[in-house]
Amino acid sequence: MPVTDITKDTDSHALVITAEYPVSVERLWQVWADPRQLERWWGPETHPATVTEHDLKPGGVVRYHMTGPDGQLYPGGWEITSVDEPRGFTARDFFADADGNKVEDAPVSTMTVELSETPSGARMVTTSAYATAEELQTVLDMGMEEGSRSAAGQIDELLAA
Repeated sequence: MPVTDITKDTDSHALVITAEYPVSVERLWQVWADPRQLERWWGPETHPATVTEHDLKPGGVVRYHMTGPDGQLYPGGWEITSVDEPRGFTARDFFADADGNKVEDAPVSTMTVELSETPSGARMVTTSAYATAEELQTVLDMGMEEGSRSAAGQIDELLAA
């Protein structure tokens, strides 16, 4: 399992997930930069993703939906605020309605993805910071920790292909 640590930081209302992979930073960047690769791992194994818009540059938007086992769609998206290819990016991560529009009363996080070299490959640290402890608790209650662990675990198979 590539996830080496999950930290719930209640002071900063953040969930921090650290994972390591036996590939270069440039190769790991591709699992984010290529929408077809992103689809193969974003979301838990039980809820595969479909990326419908992918503009990974400052001011761009990534839109997707996950499909549950019962066929129900769970739309979401990212508003990209900064990119440091291939080292990472920052985005506003939001829940969306069926048309891909941000749901205003749902939690929104500032998601930061940081990729760095390690002696054996690359480390990925994904931080999702929320405005309040209540928003963090809402997404934790929805299964974000377990879903993130499942999603990150699918990257190994993708990288081996």
